[in-house]
Amino acid sequence: MTLLISGLTAFFAVHLIPSFSGLREGLVQRLSFNGYRGLYTLISLGGLVAIVYGFGAAWNGDYAPWYVAPSWGRHVTMLLMLPVFPLFFASQLKGNITRVTKHPLINATKLWAVAHLFANGEPYSVILFGSFLIWAILVRITIARRERINPPSRDYPNATRNDVISVGLGLIFYGLFVWKLHAILIGVPIIT
Repeated sequence: MTLLISGLTAFFAVHLIPSFSGLREGLVQRLSFNGYRGLYTLISLGGLVAIVYGFGAAWNGDYAPWYVAPSWGRHVTMLLMLPVFPLFFASQLKGNITRVTKHPLINATKLWAVAHLFANGEPYSVILFGSFLIWAILVRITIARRERINPPSRDYPNATRNDVISVGLGLIFYGLFVWKLHAILIGVPIIT
């Protein structure tokens, strides 16, 4: 589980840097923008790879659950996951969903994490999903503080079209994940 925790630490440490504008600006001055961006990307990808391999190794380990997921937890997980994919696409195709939720990707991350905590009580799962939940909450708080000082424009062209595309693509991907992709990518079939 050391690899999982190391990956999470690297991934979140680098992703919290933009929350502290002074630290980010200092790194940009020292490394140049492209140097900062390259290092950020390298550490992010390295952390992500360590998370994936660390989770896989922990999955195959012998860990007693911290709690037993309730029998209905799987159904709650599937219900909470329904808006996750539309929110993900809405973060890229900005429209009314973004206007209302403000930060759809952060909201999707929180829903994804909470949903999976209902279905998984193993230590490695709680560490993975719990840390993403805590990170998303912290990022949302820091963004809210920043936006009180400098409110962003939430006037998006093609908002309705982007919302329809986001919801459509999101539901298609949700269906694909339930049907096959979760089993292929994660190794756990949703439909058995």
